[in-house]
Amino acid sequence: RSHAFERTRPPNTLSTCFAMAAAAAAAAADKKGGECVKVVIRCRPMSSQEKIDNREQIVECDVKEGVARIRRPGTTDFKDFTFDAVYDENTIQGNFYEHTGYAIVESVMDGYNGTIFAYGQTGTGKTHTMVGPPEPEDMHGVIPRTFAHIFRNVEMSPNKKFLVRASYLEIYNEEIRDLLSKNPK
Repeated sequence: RSHAFERTRPPNTLSTCFAMAAAAAAAAADKKGGECVKVVIRCRPMSSQEKIDNREQIVECDVKEGVARIRRPGTTDFKDFTFDAVYDENTIQGNFYEHTGYAIVESVMDGYNGTIFAYGQTGTGKTHTMVGPPEPEDMHGVIPRTFAHIFRNVEMSPNKKFLVRASYLEIYNEEIRDLLSKNPK
């Protein structure tokens, strides 16, 4: 669905870019209406295959302090990394969206640009966090929640016209592909 958008500011765009997953950098409006970039990390649980292979859990998340502790395998040596927020393997999809994506969409609906960027190695949980499975709905990721949020706001403003544009980009091996394009090369 696409709607024309009329305001004194340039049209809204919500671009969602994806490349790798563990860290998600999010531009969000703070309580005073200012803008800032926030860097958050979400650690996924170990996969069933990793458990079968008896792999070590080397990441510990301190959600309250915003710290991810990485342990060198086979040792007790840790290195701490501090972020604006840290989400552990028990994070609920809806809570992650409410804390990271919601304010971005609200800012976009006020006429500002917003970006949600997922970054991390292959297999670190980008797709789970950003897309999630089609069912059940409570497992939906950031993208379906973002679109539902946007179109809920559009439907609640029948006297305004909106133009909704979105990009779904993948950066892989230093090449950018538009995953929504008919010819994504």
